[in-house]
Amino acid sequence: MSKPYLRDDLLEVRHSTVHGRGLFASQPIKKGTELGLCKTRAAKKDGPYVLSLDDEGNERYRVLCDLRFINHGKKPNVAYYDDLTVVALKSIKAGEELLHDYGDDWD
Repeated sequence: MSKPYLRDDLLEVRHSTVHGRGLFASQPIKKGTELGLCKTRAAKKDGPYVLSLDDEGNERYRVLCDLRFINHGKKPNVAYYDDLTVVALKSIKAGEELLHDYGDDWD
């Protein structure tokens, strides 16, 4: 995996009406923009800020950077790729919260 990084020139953490804290666009973000590569460590079990990369839950990582504040939404505007990069799925306006669809278990 590549060295973690974060586009902190485009992102800011603040209060979210979705859930506690959220990650927001601090300025407009174009579709396809790579927003960061998660800083992680292996996790033995599910919990806050843990991503599972397989359906069985055998490959789990705790996200240690601000990308952990991306909340769940059924109309996502960002996605985690298999290498744990986060990419804008569409253009995002300044002030808009970044949302990823974590699946039906999050409803």
